[in-house]
Amino acid sequence: MPLTGNLNAGSDGAEVADRQEVADRQEIADRQEIADRREVADPRDIAYRRTVLPATLWRATATRHADRVQALTLGHAARARAGRPHPVEDFLFSYYSVRPGQLKRWHPGAQVALADAPERAGWRFHRAVGGPSGSPTVAVDPAAFRASRSAQLDFIVRMLSATAAAPSQFGCFGLHEWAMVYRQGSQERRHAAWPLRLGQAGTDDVVREHQIRCTHYDAFRFFTPDARPRNTVQPDLESRLAMEQPGCLHAGMDTYKWAYKMIPVVPSELLLDCFELARSIRELDMRASPYDLSDLGYPPVAIETAEGKVEYVAAQRRFAQASQLLRGRLLEVLRGLPDTTG
Repeated sequence: MPLTGNLNAGSDGAEVADRQEVADRQEIADRQEIADRREVADPRDIAYRRTVLPATLWRATATRHADRVQALTLGHAARARAGRPHPVEDFLFSYYSVRPGQLKRWHPGAQVALADAPERAGWRFHRAVGGPSGSPTVAVDPAAFRASRSAQLDFIVRMLSATAAAPSQFGCFGLHEWAMVYRQGSQERRHAAWPLRLGQAGTDDVVREHQIRCTHYDAFRFFTPDARPRNTVQPDLESRLAMEQPGCLHAGMDTYKWAYKMIPVVPSELLLDCFELARSIRELDMRASPYDLSDLGYPPVAIETAEGKVEYVAAQRRFAQASQLLRGRLLEVLRGLPDTTG
């Protein structure tokens, strides 16, 4: 065989080998891309889709979130160091269980994966869904979350659904706060550092002169023993699904509770929207209470007067509308999880 023929054959073979190597590399790259997006087809996430955020974007978003929380909680931190509790702004950290440090941790929610996030791979309810082993793409594992929190998740979906579907009631006028101090000694009050606007006798008169219609169990359980029989209903743990309704200020604040109980599948942006609404509602709650908080810059909403009732109900309606929007957003997230019922 001519030498040139051998040389040509070798050249052709090299070209074929080169093309095969390129093809092999492309196949490897394609497989890696598929692996990077494997959450789309992972059997643990049936029909579940995620957006993958690059590291520069999600880290900047996490920083902005922490800065937002810092601004919202700066006063609380200073008062905690000084031992000076605030009846309005500190309520969300005493009544609810999330601490400011926990609130600062940013979670993108179950429908977002984070590229180059090795520090999150070991977090509870998280797992690597692609990327190289040293810098994996990490996301919430909704199936693991569902398996661990099934009962709680289903209850919260039912609670949010029932509350959203119930007719709003606007006739309570915030009298739950008055019922909490009815015929109570000054040393027994939860906010003993602050005086009652009308004094104890005047406060008791307001309770006696009004019909109390509190549908919220977590408010009703703080009523004084003498105030409990005056409530037109007797809410308890078992009746919450039937009793909760969108007009209740405390039900509106509780959107924050339901959101933080579902972290990390609920995104932190939604959690903070719930937090901010709850804080605004708490301000109305205490302005309409029997306490005099004028030294803190809170003028009273005098619900014992006709004008005060009108002011209260107008604000109550706005908050009811805002809380319904948040319930809808929460339900969209939770119902989107694999196998979620409700």
